[in-house]
Amino acid sequence: MEEASERYCIPEDVLREYESWGLCGAVKTVMGVWQYDEQDIERLGLIMTLHDIGFEKEQVETYMRLLLEEQDTEEERLKMLETLRNSTLDEIHFRQKQLDRMDYLRYKIRQKRQEL
Repeated sequence: MEEASERYCIPEDVLREYESWGLCGAVKTVMGVWQYDEQDIERLGLIMTLHDIGFEKEQVETYMRLLLEEQDTEEERLKMLETLRNSTLDEIHFRQKQLDRMDYLRYKIRQKRQEL
């Protein structure tokens, strides 16, 4: 696993997570070394992206299971992404308000300095 982690630049915990979900049917062990095919690497890349954008481990697993289902799951996956996007936008707006307030306080301090 360490070799695969280094070779594909994928953290070992992500590899373990992927294997533990049983989603990697094409993964084979050869002489004690995990072998990943191109589809596994693509899925692992998607898992890393989902983690990077803020999905929790359970959400990543749900998303991946939906992706691998044979039935149409695009709408459900899109809803998951939209929920996270809305939450992220709320956080951005909250942070922007904080910055605005900080800038106002800085402005007041500078203004006071100039008056002196």
